[in-house]
Amino acid sequence: MKYTQLGRTGLKVSRLVLGTMNFGPQTDEADSHAIMDAALDAGINFFDTANVYGWGENKGRTEEIIGNWFAKNAANRDKVVLATKVYGNMAADGEAWPNHDKLSAVNIRRAVDASLKRLRTDHIDVYQFHHIDRATGFEEIWQAIDVLVQQGKILYAGSSNFPGYKIAQANETAARRGGTIGLVSEQCLYNLFERRAEMEVIPAAQEYGLGVIPWSPLHGGLLGGVIKKEVEGGRRSSGRAADTLADPATRGKIQAYEDLLDKHGLEPGEAALAWLLTRPGVTGPIVGPRTAGQLASALRAAELELGEELLSGLDEIFPGPGPSPEAFAW
Repeated sequence: MKYTQLGRTGLKVSRLVLGTMNFGPQTDEADSHAIMDAALDAGINFFDTANVYGWGENKGRTEEIIGNWFAKNAANRDKVVLATKVYGNMAADGEAWPNHDKLSAVNIRRAVDASLKRLRTDHIDVYQFHHIDRATGFEEIWQAIDVLVQQGKILYAGSSNFPGYKIAQANETAARRGGTIGLVSEQCLYNLFERRAEMEVIPAAQEYGLGVIPWSPLHGGLLGGVIKKEVEGGRRSSGRAADTLADPATRGKIQAYEDLLDKHGLEPGEAALAWLLTRPGVTGPIVGPRTAGQLASALRAAELELGEELLSGLDEIFPGPGPSPEAFAW
C-alpha cells in the first residue's frame, strides 16, 4: 500500500480510504469486522464513517460496529486514522429537536461526545462537516472546534460536499482567528463520469492545502461494468446507475468506456479507481466494500498503472469541464 500526506498536514494516510457506509445496512457486524481486518492487513489505515450511517432508526449503528471492532483489539485504534462526520439529524423518527443537527457549537459538542461513545475511543483524528450550514458562521464553528482540539477529542477538521467558495471562506476565517489550522481535507463527489469538482472545488482544496477524498468513485456502480454485467449475468442495474443508463447518449458513453477497458484487458471498476489515483490533489478515493471480494478488487486497483494512451482515451469519453473561469466564461 502506498501512503501520502493528508493535505498540508504531517498525517500519513493510505491512498485508499475504507468507507464504512454499508456496515450495518448491507453488511452485518461479523462481515464488517472481517473487512476491516483485511483492509488493515493490506495497509489501509484511513477509515471513514459518519454519525448518520446506519440510517433511519439505526442511525449511529455503523459507528457502533467500528467501536466494537476497536474493543476487540485495542492495537487497531492506534493503527487507524479515524474520520467521522457531523451535520445530520440523528433523531430516529426524522424530527430533530432544535439544536440537534447541523453545525452550531451546541450540536458539534453534543455530536462529538455521542460519536466518541459509539466509536469507543477517546479521540477522532479527522472530524468532518458533512454539509455546509448556511445558518452558522465559521467564527462559531471554529470556536467549537478549537475547544475540542484543546480537549484532545479531535485532531483535525475536514469538510464534505463543500463548494469552493465555502472552502475559501472557512480557511480565511480560520487564518484571521489565528491558532486554528482550518480545514485539512475535502470529501467530494468526484469520478470519471462526474468531474465538475475540477472546476472550483479541487482548485480551492489545492490552493488551501486540503487533501481531496473522492466519494462514489464508481458513480453508484455506473463505472463498474454495468453493461457487461447485464449481458453476461442478466443482472439489471439499479439505483443511480439504472437512472443514468436510461439516457441513450449516456449508455453509449458507458459502452465506449467498457469497450476501451476491455481492449486494454482491465476491469472497469478497478480502472475507475486507478484513474482517480492519477488526479492532481487527490489523497485517495473512498471504497465502500460490501464484501471481501469488493475490497480485493479495490486493492488491485491501487496497484494499476494506467498508460498515457488509455488516459487520453478516458478523457475523450469523459472530458472534464476545464478550469474556471474558462469552463463557464469563455
